[in-house]
Amino acid sequence: LLKVLSCIDSILRSPRAPPLIYQPSKGPVKNYIKENGQGCGFEHLPLTIEMWADQLMALKDLHRSLRKLSLELLPWHSADPQDNRESIRVEDLQFIVDAILEEIENKAKNSQTPSLPALSAIVSHFQKLFDVNSLNGVYPRMNEVYTKLGEMTNAMRNLHELLELDSSAPPTVVVDTVGKLCDIINKNVTEQVQQLLGTQDIQSIINKLEEHECFFPPFQSLIQDLLCVLDISNLDDILPAVQNLK
Repeated sequence: LLKVLSCIDSILRSPRAPPLIYQPSKGPVKNYIKENGQGCGFEHLPLTIEMWADQLMALKDLHRSLRKLSLELLPWHSADPQDNRESIRVEDLQFIVDAILEEIENKAKNSQTPSLPALSAIVSHFQKLFDVNSLNGVYPRMNEVYTKLGEMTNAMRNLHELLELDSSAPPTVVVDTVGKLCDIINKNVTEQVQQLLGTQDIQSIINKLEEHECFFPPFQSLIQDLLCVLDISNLDDILPAVQNLK
């Protein structure tokens, strides 16, 4: 037993051992033990070993708490299959702490989350741009803007394809191309009207239209009277009916 106690005592007094909280007792109890040859300065060992046992049990609780924290901060990390093992080492705790610290440092480096004042400024700017009076109207207006943007994007894509423009052409190029196309169409329509009426002069076109406007109402009235007098309903029957009257 003394040999075992000596080994334990050497471990406790080694440089690697933590400072002892419970030092050898002083006073009559210690002297009494020495006088009776029942103690060799090891009376503090049970208290120290008991304290170490409590610390080992606390390591399990600390490990369990760190695992909960790790799952909260790093949910994508799979659980260690040895989490339920009996012996917990300080290295296990250090590994979890290092993983959490590394993730926090990475988030600090790559974080682009704006501050609360910045978020408030963004919302206020959106309300000003899109005439939103209250916070409750922000989300509906966002949805409306998103829908309109999608419609405009689809329309521009279709115009690019119809006009055979490059997809990178800006809206100004699309508008100019549509304007030129409208000019060409209007010019062709004007030429066709001129050819139809047999004149190249706009005033002559107006005069001819006025002549037609003066001629057609009396002509239409005459035709209606003939159809009624001859008791027929088709224009093609007017000439045969008149010939029969001769």
